[in-house]
Amino acid sequence: MIDYSRMLSQTVQELKPSGIRKFFDMLADMGDDVVALTVGQPDFVTPWHIREAAIDSLEKGKTYYTSNAGMPELRTEISRYMKRKFNLDYQSDEVVVTVGGSEAIDMAIRALVNPGDEVIIPMPSFVCYEPIAKMCGAKVVTIETKIENNFKLTPKELRDAISEKTKLLILPFPNNPTGAILDKDDLEGLAEVLRGTDIAVLSDEIYAELTYGKTHVSIASIDGMYERTIIASGFSKAYAMTGWRLGYICAPEPIAKQILKLHQFAIMCAPTASQFAAIEAMKNGDEDIEYMRDEYNRRRTFILEGLRKIGLECFEPEGAFYIYPNVGNFGLSSEEFCERLLFEHKCAIVPGTAFGEGGEGFARISYAYSVKHIAEALKRIEAFVKTLK
Repeated sequence: MIDYSRMLSQTVQELKPSGIRKFFDMLADMGDDVVALTVGQPDFVTPWHIREAAIDSLEKGKTYYTSNAGMPELRTEISRYMKRKFNLDYQSDEVVVTVGGSEAIDMAIRALVNPGDEVIIPMPSFVCYEPIAKMCGAKVVTIETKIENNFKLTPKELRDAISEKTKLLILPFPNNPTGAILDKDDLEGLAEVLRGTDIAVLSDEIYAELTYGKTHVSIASIDGMYERTIIASGFSKAYAMTGWRLGYICAPEPIAKQILKLHQFAIMCAPTASQFAAIEAMKNGDEDIEYMRDEYNRRRTFILEGLRKIGLECFEPEGAFYIYPNVGNFGLSSEEFCERLLFEHKCAIVPGTAFGEGGEGFARISYAYSVKHIAEALKRIEAFVKTLK
């Protein structure tokens, strides 16, 4: 009889399953009457002119492989977009088109990290960074951001976490799950710590277009940071293109060249029809982004006020489309709170612990849903909270 524990990678077996996936599996068995605020997916349909570009490419039989790095026209449009939006100068050979932002993150970490290197990850944050770093043999050093600092990474926290083995800082802002952002002054403080080191920065900017009241600033635009920064982003959130699976990396040419090498072996190229759609999105999608961002902002205000009326303490999110209320004042763990809310009131939100141990006492709620849907969820949350008082 085969001993699969010996056959399988020990590193893979030691990885903890995704806390989000565990909760989604429970949700799948609950039926259609559950009101869920769990998924980080826009409820908008991809704008028609973007879909039409893909349809046109299929009708014309453009179903071939593209170049490994992505179609030249798309890489040119990404370069123009980065200049127009964030005043960053990337040449086409510094852009790699990937299968979603997730592949961009994976390729960047694998291209940088050697076994034994240390990778700094501010928490709470998106669930994929830590397992990818561990698969590369890295030691993960986490920094638990604090609500009193608006869930921002501070220069002191960064300085204290750095050692001689530090290779990479992952910068997940705007942040999933907290909705925190870093403004220019915050980034200047972090840059001051990093100057004079060989530490790379992986800046996950998938939510860069979704900020409220402030314009996103990339750390790559800060003096001395361009040379060490890899930007991972994509089309899923800003253009409501989650299922198209298209992302990209922008990085200095020596780094982009090595990322492309990995991408060639692992993926070959991103989907062709998706790339045609992305060209149209980059050329003519600014109004779509503005419309969706305004709608998310309306929902953000609505859910923030609703949760506070219920009595849940909430940090006011400034980016992405998540809110991160404190649910730790009821004598329940985050997981217990969310499980009871699900089973007793058919309302689904995600425990903060799905995003790191420091998420205990919090829960993530997505407001990428209609106001009507959010209003019904708030009623159920309020009914549940009343049973706990």
